[in-house]
Amino acid sequence: MARNRQPVLKKCRALGIDPVILGVNKSSKRGPRPNANRKPTEYAVQLKEKQKAKFIYNVMEKQFRKIYDEAARKLGVTGLTLIEYLERRLENVVYRLGFAKTRRQARQIVSHGHVTVNGRRVNIPSYRVKVGDVISIIENSKNIDIIKASVEDATAPAWLELDKAAFSGKVLQNPTKDDLDFELDESLIVEFYSR
Repeated sequence: MARNRQPVLKKCRALGIDPVILGVNKSSKRGPRPNANRKPTEYAVQLKEKQKAKFIYNVMEKQFRKIYDEAARKLGVTGLTLIEYLERRLENVVYRLGFAKTRRQARQIVSHGHVTVNGRRVNIPSYRVKVGDVISIIENSKNIDIIKASVEDATAPAWLELDKAAFSGKVLQNPTKDDLDFELDESLIVEFYSR
């Protein structure tokens, strides 16, 4: 499986993202790029927004395009549906519930089989949760230091309900754009793909 192995700080600087969004408490000491003052083209702005969403949610191009195509087929606003689909990925839900410090760490927790959905173990990070699903950490994994430390200072967004004592959370409703923890202009992504 393909993985993005590019340094996080380098990619954050290129996309104009604050590394804290990704759970990295470092900052780059490099100066601005020489061509940073040039006005970007419309295509460059759209591409940057798409790359930002791909990088934050840790999704490769082929999978991102499939999610976009699925969102475009569904009735409603394509951009908002795309955000909803990305937010409902299991790895993202595990991160947003606070079982992990970063989305990458959440992906590893899921793929190593520490998470159950409605009592069944799921190790697929791209699994899409539904309203009413209960996501919890398996009994043997509740002693893992990384998970215990993450849950202690966890706060869940409005669309999720967190039970710290039971190491579990419930999906109360579908996420909206207001529930995002970073700035994203989904209309630019839709414009990029509908060229």
